[in-house]
Amino acid sequence: MKIEDEIKQSNFKSKYQKAYINLVYTSGWLQQAQAALFKPFGLTLPQYNILRILRGQYPKPATISLLIERMLDKTSNASRIVDKLEAKGLVTRKQCPEDRRTVDVLITEKALALLKEMDGLEGGTKTGIKNLSEQEAHELNRLLDKIRNKE
Repeated sequence: MKIEDEIKQSNFKSKYQKAYINLVYTSGWLQQAQAALFKPFGLTLPQYNILRILRGQYPKPATISLLIERMLDKTSNASRIVDKLEAKGLVTRKQCPEDRRTVDVLITEKALALLKEMDGLEGGTKTGIKNLSEQEAHELNRLLDKIRNKE
């Protein structure tokens, strides 16, 4: 569906404004679709993101600062998310032996099994992203990278 129909607005100040609104709207739409897929597994998008980072580090632990650095949503509170994951038995925490001020976070076997079960849901494969051809996905990646270029 066109952005004009989605937000019930037919006129935009410029093509740039329309592109920006379309990008923001689509980002939210994709996040809602992904969140709905994760809900049966009892995870939020930020929790899933932290678990994926930890799986990538496995068997080495990660610090909270590393998690913050690598998270997709920089506004999320990594410490609070780790608290919730620990309460679910999906991560463990212990004081780092080299630096007593640092806490090591490690993914559990339970979480690894959960992620394995969820692997088919990642990457937007169950959302509208699959409506794109491989070439279109490549071009979209190129354009999104270009938007973030600060030069």
